[in-house]
Amino acid sequence: MSGFTELFMNKEWRFWDQSMSGRASSALESFAADDMLCELVGKGESLPTIRTWVHEKTVVLGIQDHRLPHIGAGRKVIEEHGYQSIVRNSGGLAVVLDGGVLNISILVSEQHNAIDIHAGYDIMVEFVRHLFPQIADRIEAYEIVGSYCPGSYDLSVDGKKFAGISQRRLRHGIAVQIYLCIEGSGSERAALIRDFYESGLDGEETKFVYPVIMPEVMASVSEIMGVSVTVQDTVIHVQRLMNHMMSNVRMQSLQPTETDLYMFYLTRVVERNQKMLAKTDK
Repeated sequence: MSGFTELFMNKEWRFWDQSMSGRASSALESFAADDMLCELVGKGESLPTIRTWVHEKTVVLGIQDHRLPHIGAGRKVIEEHGYQSIVRNSGGLAVVLDGGVLNISILVSEQHNAIDIHAGYDIMVEFVRHLFPQIADRIEAYEIVGSYCPGSYDLSVDGKKFAGISQRRLRHGIAVQIYLCIEGSGSERAALIRDFYESGLDGEETKFVYPVIMPEVMASVSEIMGVSVTVQDTVIHVQRLMNHMMSNVRMQSLQPTETDLYMFYLTRVVERNQKMLAKTDK
Protein backbone atom coordinates (compact mmCIF):
# COMPACT_ATOMS: atom_id res chain seq x y z
CA MET A 1 0.00 0.00 0.00
CA SER A 2 2.85 2.40 0.79
CA GLY A 3 4.29 1.88 -2.71
CA PHE A 4 0.88 2.69 -4.18
CA THR A 5 0.63 5.90 -2.17
CA GLU A 6 4.19 6.90 -3.05
CA LEU A 7 3.52 6.38 -6.75
CA PHE A 8 0.36 8.44 -6.96
CA MET A 9 0.03 10.87 -4.07
CA ASN A 10 0.84 14.52 -4.82
CA LYS A 11 2.51 13.71 -8.13
CA GLU A 12 1.94 15.08 -11.62
CA TRP A 13 0.26 12.62 -13.99
CA ARG A 14 -1.20 12.52 -17.48
CA PHE A 15 -4.71 11.27 -18.22
CA TRP A 16 -5.57 10.14 -21.75
CA ASP A 17 -9.19 9.12 -22.14
CA GLN A 18 -10.04 7.12 -25.27
CA SER A 19 -13.11 5.42 -23.86
CA MET A 20 -15.28 7.18 -26.45
CA SER A 21 -12.90 8.42 -29.15
CA GLY A 22 -11.22 5.06 -29.71
CA ARG A 23 -14.28 2.80 -29.83
CA ALA A 24 -14.49 2.53 -33.61
CA SER A 25 -10.75 2.01 -34.06
CA SER A 26 -8.79 -1.24 -33.96
CA ALA A 27 -7.50 -2.45 -30.59
CA LEU A 28 -4.11 -2.62 -32.32
CA GLU A 29 -4.05 1.17 -32.03
CA SER A 30 -4.28 0.87 -28.25
CA PHE A 31 -1.39 -1.58 -28.11
CA ALA A 32 0.67 0.84 -30.21
CA ALA A 33 -0.29 3.75 -27.94
CA ASP A 34 0.80 1.82 -24.85
CA ASP A 35 4.10 0.82 -26.46
CA MET A 36 4.74 4.44 -27.39
CA LEU A 37 3.91 5.62 -23.86
CA CYS A 38 6.04 2.83 -22.38
CA GLU A 39 9.07 4.18 -24.19
CA LEU A 40 8.37 7.88 -23.51
CA VAL A 41 7.42 7.43 -19.86
CA GLY A 42 10.33 5.03 -19.38
CA LYS A 43 12.78 7.62 -20.66
CA GLY A 44 11.16 10.42 -18.67
CA GLU A 45 9.99 12.22 -21.82
CA SER A 46 6.34 11.93 -20.80
CA LEU A 47 4.57 12.09 -17.46
CA PRO A 48 3.43 8.83 -15.88
CA THR A 49 0.10 8.15 -17.54
CA ILE A 50 -3.26 6.54 -17.03
CA ARG A 51 -5.06 5.75 -20.28
CA THR A 52 -8.66 4.52 -20.51
CA TRP A 53 -9.75 2.75 -23.69
CA VAL A 54 -12.70 0.85 -25.15
CA HIS A 55 -13.01 -1.08 -28.43
CA GLU A 56 -16.11 -2.59 -29.96
CA LYS A 57 -16.66 -6.35 -30.42
CA THR A 58 -13.10 -7.67 -30.64
CA VAL A 59 -11.59 -10.90 -29.38
CA VAL A 60 -7.91 -10.31 -28.66
CA LEU A 61 -6.00 -13.55 -29.13
CA GLY A 62 -2.73 -14.45 -27.45
CA ILE A 63 0.29 -16.08 -29.08
CA GLN A 64 -0.78 -19.58 -28.00
CA ASP A 65 -4.30 -19.08 -29.34
CA HIS A 66 -3.14 -18.65 -32.91
CA ARG A 67 -1.41 -22.06 -32.60
CA LEU A 68 -4.69 -23.92 -32.06
CA PRO A 69 -4.90 -26.88 -34.48
CA HIS A 70 -8.14 -25.55 -36.00
CA ILE A 71 -7.63 -21.84 -35.43
CA GLY A 72 -9.42 -20.98 -38.68
CA ALA A 73 -12.59 -22.67 -37.45
CA GLY A 74 -12.21 -20.96 -34.09
CA ARG A 75 -11.93 -17.54 -35.70
CA LYS A 76 -15.00 -18.29 -37.80
CA VAL A 77 -16.98 -18.90 -34.60
CA ILE A 78 -15.83 -15.50 -33.33
CA GLU A 79 -17.07 -13.90 -36.56
CA GLU A 80 -20.40 -15.72 -36.30
CA HIS A 81 -20.87 -14.08 -32.89
CA GLY A 82 -20.37 -10.68 -34.56
CA TYR A 83 -16.81 -10.12 -33.31
CA GLN A 84 -13.51 -9.62 -35.10
CA SER A 85 -10.24 -11.17 -33.92
CA ILE A 86 -6.69 -9.84 -33.67
CA VAL A 87 -3.46 -11.16 -32.14
CA ARG A 88 -1.86 -8.94 -29.49
CA ASN A 89 1.83 -8.17 -29.08
CA SER A 90 2.14 -9.62 -25.56
CA GLY A 91 1.48 -12.83 -23.68
CA GLY A 92 -1.73 -14.22 -22.28
CA LEU A 93 -4.75 -15.84 -23.92
CA ALA A 94 -8.00 -14.75 -25.56
CA VAL A 95 -10.00 -11.92 -23.99
CA VAL A 96 -13.21 -10.18 -25.05
CA LEU A 97 -13.48 -6.46 -25.71
CA ASP A 98 -16.76 -4.67 -26.35
CA GLY A 99 -18.62 -1.51 -25.38
CA GLY A 100 -19.18 -2.80 -21.83
CA VAL A 101 -15.51 -3.57 -21.15
CA LEU A 102 -13.26 -0.76 -19.90
CA ASN A 103 -9.52 -1.12 -20.28
CA ILE A 104 -7.16 0.88 -18.10
CA SER A 105 -3.42 1.20 -18.66
CA ILE A 106 -1.15 2.59 -15.96
CA LEU A 107 2.23 3.55 -17.39
CA VAL A 108 5.19 4.24 -15.12
CA SER A 109 8.95 4.42 -15.37
CA GLU A 110 11.48 2.27 -13.57
CA GLN A 111 14.43 4.22 -14.91
CA HIS A 112 15.45 5.31 -11.41
CA ASN A 113 13.53 2.90 -9.19
CA ALA A 114 13.02 -0.73 -10.20
CA ILE A 115 9.47 -2.07 -9.91
CA ASP A 116 9.28 -5.85 -9.79
CA ILE A 117 6.57 -7.86 -11.54
CA HIS A 118 4.44 -8.41 -8.44
CA ALA A 119 4.66 -4.75 -7.44
CA GLY A 120 3.44 -3.80 -10.91
CA TYR A 121 0.37 -6.01 -10.52
CA ASP A 122 -0.26 -4.78 -6.98
CA ILE A 123 -0.39 -1.17 -8.25
CA MET A 124 -3.39 -2.05 -10.42
CA VAL A 125 -5.09 -4.17 -7.76
CA GLU A 126 -4.98 -1.24 -5.32
CA PHE A 127 -6.13 1.18 -7.99
CA VAL A 128 -9.21 -0.95 -8.71
CA ARG A 129 -9.99 -1.23 -4.99
CA HIS A 130 -9.92 2.56 -4.78
CA LEU A 131 -12.08 2.75 -7.90
CA PHE A 132 -14.79 0.53 -6.44
CA PRO A 133 -14.86 1.27 -2.68
CA GLN A 134 -18.28 -0.43 -2.35
CA ILE A 135 -16.69 -3.84 -2.98
CA ALA A 136 -13.03 -3.05 -2.21
CA ASP A 137 -12.76 -5.37 0.81
CA ARG A 138 -14.33 -8.23 -1.17
CA ILE A 139 -12.03 -8.03 -4.21
CA GLU A 140 -9.54 -10.88 -4.30
CA ALA A 141 -6.59 -11.51 -6.61
CA TYR A 142 -5.96 -15.15 -7.51
CA GLU A 143 -6.43 -17.40 -10.53
CA ILE A 144 -10.05 -18.21 -11.31
CA VAL A 145 -10.07 -21.66 -12.89
CA GLY A 146 -12.58 -21.84 -15.72
CA SER A 147 -12.24 -18.16 -16.68
CA TYR A 148 -10.77 -16.97 -19.95
CA CYS A 149 -7.16 -15.76 -19.88
CA PRO A 150 -6.68 -17.10 -16.33
CA GLY A 151 -3.82 -15.71 -14.26
CA SER A 152 -2.58 -15.17 -10.72
CA TYR A 153 -3.97 -11.64 -10.73
CA ASP A 154 -7.53 -12.35 -11.84
CA LEU A 155 -9.80 -10.02 -9.86
CA SER A 156 -12.95 -11.54 -8.45
CA VAL A 157 -15.67 -11.19 -5.84
CA ASP A 158 -17.11 -14.38 -4.31
CA GLY A 159 -15.32 -16.44 -6.96
CA LYS A 160 -16.77 -14.45 -9.88
CA LYS A 161 -14.04 -12.96 -12.07
CA PHE A 162 -14.64 -9.48 -13.47
CA ALA A 163 -11.13 -8.41 -14.49
CA GLY A 164 -7.72 -9.62 -15.60
CA ILE A 165 -4.36 -7.85 -15.43
CA SER A 166 -1.35 -8.04 -17.72
CA GLN A 167 1.99 -6.25 -17.96
CA ARG A 168 4.21 -5.08 -20.76
CA ARG A 169 7.75 -3.80 -20.17
CA LEU A 170 9.67 -1.79 -22.73
CA ARG A 171 12.74 0.48 -22.49
CA HIS A 172 12.46 1.16 -18.73
CA GLY A 173 8.71 1.72 -19.07
CA ILE A 174 6.00 -0.49 -17.60
CA ALA A 175 2.43 -0.72 -18.86
CA VAL A 176 0.11 -2.42 -16.40
CA GLN A 177 -3.11 -3.14 -18.27
CA ILE A 178 -6.48 -4.34 -17.01
CA TYR A 179 -9.73 -5.24 -18.69
CA LEU A 180 -12.74 -4.54 -16.48
CA CYS A 181 -16.05 -6.14 -17.42
CA ILE A 182 -18.31 -3.30 -16.29
CA GLU A 183 -21.61 -3.76 -18.13
CA GLY A 184 -23.51 -6.72 -19.52
CA SER A 185 -23.04 -10.42 -18.92
CA GLY A 186 -19.68 -11.86 -17.93
CA SER A 187 -20.89 -15.39 -18.59
CA GLU A 188 -22.01 -14.54 -22.14
CA ARG A 189 -18.54 -13.22 -22.95
CA ALA A 190 -17.05 -16.38 -21.45
CA ALA A 191 -19.40 -18.56 -23.53
CA LEU A 192 -18.03 -16.93 -26.68
CA ILE A 193 -14.47 -17.87 -25.71
CA ARG A 194 -15.63 -21.38 -24.72
CA ASP A 195 -17.11 -21.84 -28.22
CA PHE A 196 -13.91 -20.48 -29.77
CA TYR A 197 -11.72 -23.03 -27.97
CA GLU A 198 -14.07 -25.91 -28.64
CA SER A 199 -13.98 -25.21 -32.38
CA GLY A 200 -10.27 -24.38 -32.39
CA LEU A 201 -9.37 -27.66 -30.69
CA ASP A 202 -12.09 -29.86 -32.18
CA GLY A 203 -11.25 -32.62 -29.70
CA GLU A 204 -7.52 -32.73 -30.49
CA GLU A 205 -4.93 -32.99 -27.72
CA THR A 206 -2.21 -30.35 -27.70
CA LYS A 207 1.04 -29.87 -25.81
CA PHE A 208 -0.19 -26.53 -24.53
CA VAL A 209 -3.14 -26.88 -22.16
CA TYR A 210 -5.88 -24.45 -23.14
CA PRO A 211 -8.37 -23.39 -20.46
CA VAL A 212 -11.68 -25.21 -20.18
CA ILE A 213 -14.05 -22.28 -19.93
CA MET A 214 -16.88 -22.37 -17.39
CA PRO A 215 -19.00 -19.28 -18.12
CA GLU A 216 -20.61 -19.30 -14.67
CA VAL A 217 -17.34 -18.20 -12.98
CA MET A 218 -17.32 -14.84 -14.77
CA ALA A 219 -19.46 -11.76 -14.13
CA SER A 220 -19.51 -8.01 -14.71
CA VAL A 221 -19.13 -5.34 -12.05
CA SER A 222 -22.81 -4.47 -12.58
CA GLU A 223 -23.81 -8.09 -11.93
CA ILE A 224 -21.59 -8.32 -8.84
CA MET A 225 -22.88 -5.06 -7.36
CA GLY A 226 -26.49 -5.72 -8.34
CA VAL A 227 -26.82 -2.18 -9.70
CA SER A 228 -26.22 -0.63 -13.11
CA VAL A 229 -22.63 0.57 -13.43
CA THR A 230 -21.57 2.02 -16.79
CA VAL A 231 -18.23 2.35 -18.51
CA GLN A 232 -18.60 6.12 -18.62
CA ASP A 233 -19.45 6.26 -14.90
CA THR A 234 -16.23 4.34 -14.24
CA VAL A 235 -14.13 6.65 -16.43
CA ILE A 236 -15.47 9.61 -14.43
CA HIS A 237 -14.51 7.78 -11.22
CA VAL A 238 -10.99 7.24 -12.63
CA GLN A 239 -10.63 10.96 -13.26
CA ARG A 240 -12.02 11.88 -9.84
CA LEU A 241 -9.67 9.42 -8.17
CA MET A 242 -6.71 10.91 -10.03
CA ASN A 243 -7.73 14.45 -9.11
CA HIS A 244 -8.07 13.38 -5.48
CA MET A 245 -4.70 11.66 -5.24
CA MET A 246 -2.44 13.63 -7.54
CA SER A 247 -1.16 17.19 -7.36
CA ASN A 248 -1.81 17.90 -11.02
CA VAL A 249 -3.55 15.87 -13.74
CA ARG A 250 -2.93 16.88 -17.32
CA MET A 251 -5.70 15.91 -19.76
CA GLN A 252 -3.56 15.08 -22.77
CA SER A 253 -4.21 13.01 -25.88
CA LEU A 254 -1.67 12.17 -28.59
CA GLN A 255 0.74 15.09 -28.99
CA PRO A 256 2.21 16.24 -32.35
CA THR A 257 5.70 15.40 -31.08
CA GLU A 258 4.58 11.82 -30.38
CA THR A 259 3.03 11.06 -33.78
CA ASP A 260 6.12 9.61 -35.45
CA LEU A 261 6.86 7.24 -32.58
CA TYR A 262 3.20 6.21 -32.39
CA MET A 263 3.18 5.43 -36.13
CA PHE A 264 6.36 3.38 -35.73
CA TYR A 265 4.73 1.19 -33.06
CA LEU A 266 1.40 1.04 -34.91
CA THR A 267 3.10 -0.18 -38.09
CA ARG A 268 4.93 -2.80 -36.06
CA VAL A 269 1.85 -4.20 -34.30
CA VAL A 270 -0.23 -4.15 -37.51
CA GLU A 271 2.44 -6.02 -39.49
CA ARG A 272 2.89 -8.53 -36.70
CA ASN A 273 -0.85 -9.08 -36.45
CA GLN A 274 -1.12 -9.61 -40.22
CA LYS A 275 1.74 -12.10 -40.11
CA MET A 276 0.14 -14.05 -37.25
CA LEU A 277 -3.33 -14.11 -38.81
CA ALA A 278 -1.90 -15.14 -42.20
CA LYS A 279 -0.69 -18.34 -40.51
CA THR A 280 -4.19 -19.04 -39.22
CA ASP A 281 -5.65 -18.81 -42.72
CA LYS A 282 -3.47 -21.60 -44.13
